[in-house]
Amino acid sequence: MRIATLVVAIAIAFSPLAARADDVSAAQDAIRAQEQAFVHDDATAAYSYAAPAIQQIFPAPEIFMSMVQNGYAPVYRHKSFEFGDSKIEGSSIAQRVHIIDANGEAWEALYTLEQQADGSYKITGCSLLKAGQAV
Repeated sequence: MRIATLVVAIAIAFSPLAARADDVSAAQDAIRAQEQAFVHDDATAAYSYAAPAIQQIFPAPEIFMSMVQNGYAPVYRHKSFEFGDSKIEGSSIAQRVHIIDANGEAWEALYTLEQQADGSYKITGCSLLKAGQAV
């Protein structure tokens, strides 16, 4: 009986950690899905992962895609795209991504995401710096 009580206590104690890991995984899934939409030039799919505030700034998928192509070339076309550290703060997640662009140059992207009313995560922003560049 003591073992069962201990197992339940441990499960309860670590359930927030599991929920946080699930949140990070969901956020990474959203980023990866958008990245794959860029690879396939699917503006509508890529746009669907942008948060409502981003969609207000860029009111159509084609406008959003043009902004990404012109301002975020390493995100749009790259050789590698790997997740780094993440940080959760309330209903927001910051996720680092290590990118090697089409020319072989290294970049660091910091994505921010917010959990939506339906529980999904949408991308609220992406800051892009050349690796080693001061913030």
